[in-house]
Parts: sequence; C-alpha cells; structure tokens
Amino acid sequence: MQYALIYHETAAELARRDNDTSAYWGAWDAYMGAMGAAGIMRGGAGLLPPTTATTLRIAGGEWQVEDGPFADTREKLGGFVVIEVADLDAALAWAARAPCAGAGSVEVRPTLPPPAA
Repeated sequence: MQYALIYHETAAELARRDNDTSAYWGAWDAYMGAMGAAGIMRGGAGLLPPTTATTLRIAGGEWQVEDGPFADTREKLGGFVVIEVADLDAALAWAARAPCAGAGSVEVRPTLPPPAA
C-alpha cells in the first residue's frame, strides 16, 4: 500500500529555505536520504512557495482563475499529482478536467527544480 506524505510548513519554515539553507536543507536531505535508504520512496516533489500557485474553480461552466492557493476552509487536500506540460495554460486545462474542479478547487503550482548533482 502506498501513502502520500504531504508536508505543510509554516511561513517561518518556508522562509528558512532561503535564509538558513544549511540547517533547513540538511535536515530535509537527511530525512529523504533515510527514506531512500529504506527503499520506500516512490516519487514526489518539493513545491515552490504558495505565492507561485494558481487556483482554478469552475462556476456555471466558466473558469475562475486566481493567483495564489485560495481554498475554502471546507476543502481538504485530496491528492497530489505531478504532470509535465508546456506551460501554465496547459496545466490549467488539465486542472479544469479534474472531477473536483466544479465543487472544490485545483491548485496548480510549479515544483522545485531537482537538486544539483
């Protein structure tokens, strides 16, 4: 059975990505390394900050696109899928096809680039 581990961080922790890189990334590298050594990792990606997100809702058949992750409090994160497409417009087109787009929302966010070798 597979499980998705979806990490929510405080604003202060996200700020450490740029300001306290050795401690922040060192802890994440150790954690991810341990899971890799245990042979349990199947995939995933770090996300760029929420300010890079675009949220799509469909109301009355019309797209409502907003900058940022504006999810109603009644909405709960239901999953995480990584796609590779040419640009944000293509990603939004796929988001619009999601079953939850009419009643909930789909957050579209770029992923972090892979670590340098």
